[in-house]
Amino acid sequence: MSALVVVGVDGSPSSLEAVDRAAREARLRGCGLKVVHAFIWPAMHVPLGPSPLGPAEGGLRNQVGRMVAEAVEHARSVAPDVEVTSVVATGEPLTVLEAQSRTAALVVVGSRGLGGFVGLLLGSTAVHLAAHARCPVMVVRGRPGPARRIVLGVDGSPAGDAAVEFAFAEAALRGTGIIALHAWTPWSAPAPPPQDPSMPYAYEPGMLADAEERLLAEAVAGWRERYPSVSVEYKVLRGGAREALIESSGSAELLVVGARGRGGFVGLLLGSVSQALLHHAHCPVTVVRGPDAHR
Repeated sequence: MSALVVVGVDGSPSSLEAVDRAAREARLRGCGLKVVHAFIWPAMHVPLGPSPLGPAEGGLRNQVGRMVAEAVEHARSVAPDVEVTSVVATGEPLTVLEAQSRTAALVVVGSRGLGGFVGLLLGSTAVHLAAHARCPVMVVRGRPGPARRIVLGVDGSPAGDAAVEFAFAEAALRGTGIIALHAWTPWSAPAPPPQDPSMPYAYEPGMLADAEERLLAEAVAGWRERYPSVSVEYKVLRGGAREALIESSGSAELLVVGARGRGGFVGLLLGSVSQALLHHAHCPVTVVRGPDAHR
């Protein structure tokens, strides 16, 4: 059997939505689903069993068992043909889920968990996991739009190739198409050689825009050949990537981006655009880290 889809659960409504989506993703891939709960209380040396004065079914351990069983049952109701297993691992969520990601095809989490501060749009586990996981991370937020298209954010960087590959594979699984979106500004675009060396900032009108269109076409060309059944719509927009991708997510089924784009600071595990999308996108977001990020 291929690598599993892993879903993190904590008993919150957000994590139950993640279970729903993870079960569907496992069914698409023809693989199993593992429901994972990070049980932090043993490390804090608090009583786990029922109180001597309370019911036998009380206590943290029993509470967690019921919560995980509910998540497993929900997954099986969504995808009855998917093999669902569960594990309760001692540790804090980021450490537990990062370890699970080492052998997973995909990790799915909700956008907010239990204990989130009122007004906090994204739980800390989700954003940190997107930066540290060893496989793609899907953060379930918003609602899939009506277009049944995957929006792929393309920046032309080598680190972004993994996101392009993931988006094409995902579109092929779903039988849907891709909107390949590239947004640029004169400050973010790598400048082409000047026409007149004596005037280093003098370019023919449209030269930067033409270069950005070529960048997008070249970034997806090889993957179009590998996945000929996947239709691709190209969008090259002059403007901020955050705004363009957030707006496009309103009608998308899924938004796929790399963890870091061109121009990212060395050592920065999650780029500012990816973070903004995790906080504000209108549909689920998958963040894909390039192979160099795992070294």
